[in-house]
Amino acid sequence: PAFTWEVRANDRNYHMQFKKKFAFCLTKKKYAGNAIKTAKYNIFTFLPLNLYEQFHRTANVYFVFVILLQTFPEISTLPWFTLLFPLSCLLTIRGLRDLIDDIGRHQSDRNINSRPCEILSGKSFRWQKWRDICVGDIVRLRKESFVPADMLLLRSSEPSSLCYVETADIDGETNLKFRQALLVTHQELVSEESMAAFDGEVTCEEPNSRMHSFTGTLEWRGETYLLDSKRILLRGCKLRNTDVCYGLVIYAGFDSKIMRNCGKIKQKKTKLDRMMDRLVIIIFLVLLVTSLCLAIASGFCAKMFQEKHSYLSALYKHTTPAQQAFFNFWGFTILLSIIIPMSMYITFEFIYLVNSFFINWDLEMYYAVKDIPAKARSTSLNDQLGQIEYIFSDKTGTLTQNVMSFKKCCINGAIYGNFWWMQVCRDSQGSGLTWSHHGEKKLDFCDVTLLEAARQDSDPVLREFLRLLALCHTVMVEEKGDQLVYQAASPDEEALVLAARNLGYIFLARTQDTITISELGVKRTYKVLAMLDFNSDRKRMSVLVRDPQGRIRLYTKGADTVILERLQSRGPNETFTEMALDHFAEETLRTLCLASKEVSEVEYSVWSRRHREASVLLQDRARELDKLYEEMEQNLQLLGATAIEDKLQNGVPETIQLLKLGNIKVWVLTGDKQETAMNIGYACKLLTDDMEILEEKEISEILEAYWVSNNNLSGSGEALCSGHLSQQRPEASRYKKRALIISGDLLDKILHTGEVLKEKKGRLWRRLACFRATGLQEQGSLVEKAFVDLATSCQAVICCRVTPKQKALIVQLVKKHKKAITLAIGDGANDVNMIKTADIGVGISGLEGMQAVQCSDYALAQFSYLQRLLLVHGRWAYLRICKFLRYFFYKTFAGLMAQVWFAFHSGFTAQPLYEGWFLALYNIFYTTYPVLSVGLLEQQDVSAKKSLEFPELYVIGQQDELFNYRVFSITLLHGVSTSLASFYIALWAFQDCFSSRAVSDYESFAVTVATSALLSVLMEIILDTKFWTALSFLMVTASLLLFCLFSFLTQSFEAFRIAPAIFHFPDASRNALTDPYVLLVVLLSLVVNTIPSLTIRLYRTITGKTAIQQKICLKARWEPEPSVELRGHVPRGSFRRRSSYAFSHQEGYAGLITRGDSLR
Repeated sequence: PAFTWEVRANDRNYHMQFKKKFAFCLTKKKYAGNAIKTAKYNIFTFLPLNLYEQFHRTANVYFVFVILLQTFPEISTLPWFTLLFPLSCLLTIRGLRDLIDDIGRHQSDRNINSRPCEILSGKSFRWQKWRDICVGDIVRLRKESFVPADMLLLRSSEPSSLCYVETADIDGETNLKFRQALLVTHQELVSEESMAAFDGEVTCEEPNSRMHSFTGTLEWRGETYLLDSKRILLRGCKLRNTDVCYGLVIYAGFDSKIMRNCGKIKQKKTKLDRMMDRLVIIIFLVLLVTSLCLAIASGFCAKMFQEKHSYLSALYKHTTPAQQAFFNFWGFTILLSIIIPMSMYITFEFIYLVNSFFINWDLEMYYAVKDIPAKARSTSLNDQLGQIEYIFSDKTGTLTQNVMSFKKCCINGAIYGNFWWMQVCRDSQGSGLTWSHHGEKKLDFCDVTLLEAARQDSDPVLREFLRLLALCHTVMVEEKGDQLVYQAASPDEEALVLAARNLGYIFLARTQDTITISELGVKRTYKVLAMLDFNSDRKRMSVLVRDPQGRIRLYTKGADTVILERLQSRGPNETFTEMALDHFAEETLRTLCLASKEVSEVEYSVWSRRHREASVLLQDRARELDKLYEEMEQNLQLLGATAIEDKLQNGVPETIQLLKLGNIKVWVLTGDKQETAMNIGYACKLLTDDMEILEEKEISEILEAYWVSNNNLSGSGEALCSGHLSQQRPEASRYKKRALIISGDLLDKILHTGEVLKEKKGRLWRRLACFRATGLQEQGSLVEKAFVDLATSCQAVICCRVTPKQKALIVQLVKKHKKAITLAIGDGANDVNMIKTADIGVGISGLEGMQAVQCSDYALAQFSYLQRLLLVHGRWAYLRICKFLRYFFYKTFAGLMAQVWFAFHSGFTAQPLYEGWFLALYNIFYTTYPVLSVGLLEQQDVSAKKSLEFPELYVIGQQDELFNYRVFSITLLHGVSTSLASFYIALWAFQDCFSSRAVSDYESFAVTVATSALLSVLMEIILDTKFWTALSFLMVTASLLLFCLFSFLTQSFEAFRIAPAIFHFPDASRNALTDPYVLLVVLLSLVVNTIPSLTIRLYRTITGKTAIQQKICLKARWEPEPSVELRGHVPRGSFRRRSSYAFSHQEGYAGLITRGDSLR
């Protein structure tokens, strides 16, 4: 490929001259600076951008449209301020909320951009900020520091300029990876002066999101050197086991690979928000149709009136009936516009804010160890926490603690490290394994029996077992004072070497071809003849050594599936070891089998010659070496097995069990290896032994069956999965649970089907390739849907070796094809894109990297707090918001639909029924307070404890049971019926009293209808409130008092004298509400409106037709689910014995050691 990205060392001016287009004719610098910006606004863009975002809400556009109509006096039926003031308040409140959120992002950006680093300036390195780094700069990094930009490694303090980095924040892998500088830069760039004089030019690919690939060249002094990913340090890596290294910045800031994988900040809207937008459109269309009908009626009415009263023709000489109908149409549109209440949106914001405080103040989600509370970083997504269907979780640092602990072992058929021995050790002086001055005080392993056996040195198998742990590894050692410091490429290896050290077999030193260990105080040096390196296909590593007595032995450790089949013979010890492996697997420990054999001189001589020949081959070198390794690793003698615990975060298994009972599916998306991911899956009870595991082969077969059975790829993935498995493997039919394990490579082929159709050789892909190229995109979408159908039909999904971009794509696929509400949770920069893509993003706080938290909607200290966030706060927030919406729509229709009925009795003249002040204050003061208390405090259909005890209650939010189009229609009909009863009972009563002395004027009639509607609405909220507090009582009382106060103030003679055009209901309330007849009419309306609600509630109670959450609660009480406590034994039902092998190690370390590159 043609490379167009050119980087010159120590030449900032060269890079400054290049520009690139980014919008129309606008240009910007081609080479980005290293400062990052996750904030959305600045001081100049806040107002226009925020208003632009806010007017993407349908309701705001509608309100502006009505306000514009109110500016025309010919059609305005309401004062202009009745909508402008509330809209201004709404925009201000939301704007301030967005501003506060963005200030937090600015602070986070400043913290990252202000991190210190050493940049070569002139002929010396100076401390500057990350934001000051430019492409082409040379940066010096020190141990334990983060890499600030994507850099070409030039040199390090390690031998051969090796550099060890931890990439957990990028790909989730816990093992160290090595990077190595070019030999020429290692030899030449030995001082600051030589660094300053370095003028090499790198030519490489343009910035991209491919985390694991890099291609380019370095041209220097007339020579060209090839570059690959092994030479590159990526932004976000952490320098480990390396004191100092130097790098040339290739990609900075947003051009770096990790930032290319982070995705864009997207404005998130809840499911209820989107439904509200649709409801606003529906209500507006209904409003327009109603206004049109009333306007047409007004035209006919005007025509009949003019024909009947011709003597008044002078009054209408300037308007025709059609013109009156036109003006009345807009008049009715304005009059009925308050049916979509703006105060609802203002109250929404307040309820969201207070519910966020409840999350922040919850002591059950406070992590006292690190003083970290839960934090709702977004205040507008709380109700969606009660509707989650899929959780996408990172593994490393989210489910696990990144701590490997040697827990148990099986030697010669005997298991050591039993729980009761650990209790004995804890009751005594901690670890019983501290008899060596090199002993590891932190070792979480204790077995006095094993310690005594090691001391006695009478068991040859135990001796070989411990010797293997001390010899067969790639660990480097450094002596600091009287302490040995191990530098391990993986935490597994470190745990094994530490265990051997505490049992008396201490790894002391190594050279290119020797290893020195102390065996129970006796120093012995072994000559290393060959190291048979680990890789993911071999699943094992071996070391061939000559002991001090001259004997040659091979020591091998690896997966049980590869070691057991290479044994010389099988006897009782092998059987007991297999049983121990089963036991370790049930305890979800990571296992390795250990074996050895003695090699004769003749055998070694022949093998060594062939090994040297294969090592210098130019073609098929790796394949020939694998064959030789395979030959040597035969006829082994089993020594035993080790069991290492990859420690989970507290409460992870119990949390996942509760979430599964709440009908929430948990998917694990990790950059780690398949074996490690599966082991954690079993440890956290996401996978169980009675599950059928679908891997790459089965997935390909099922997708092919999917295509064959239906060319349109429609239908149920679950049905096809079941049918295919039943045909291929009848024994699978008894397995009701399935789990899907998929790698990033296969996932990439599924997500980019259009490219793969030309590459894949299988029948499915060939068949797809037969179609025209123009249909590739459609076919890709169909294959995506097939995969999503299959994956969602499984009880658990684990995606391993996935990139940050793939994580986000998986979330996007489920959202696209299942229309499901998703939540993503992670702790590192590799989770940022996934967190931004999901409907809800949760960041794990308190760790070294805070990138995930900065982009999240909620921050928690532990994964286990997720259960309370969703099952308690999420469900309560959803319940409150839904009840709030139902009541708000009900009270609006109940109070204001009377305007429509009044039109039938006022000649369709768009004359308001109510006083203007009642219309302005009805939704703000008279009825908002009670519903506000519901939105804030209504919660306990069951308590928090019961919510966690019966997670089945959570399903109501997933199924939209409490607010949907059906519920809205019922609420609409309820409100309309209330308004009808209030209006026509008053109308009937006033028509009947014309001849009596009772009040019967228009103003008193309006007050009577208003009072009847208001009391009916308040009675409904009283009946609907289940959780009464002093605040609830105060809110209802305040509504009544405010109605009385404002009615008498706005309808007083004093107000009428001051402004008769504004206060035109003089003494109406006093006249009406002091008349016993009117009070009886109001009471009658209240009774008529309340009886149906009471009857329905009584009927449901008697017949048992209670709400869905009550039914589930009753069912859960009668049929309790199995305990979610961890079980000591899981009955086996797999088709084959499950291996719990896992080993986080990288290929290549053995070569570094045998070449001497990693030795000081």
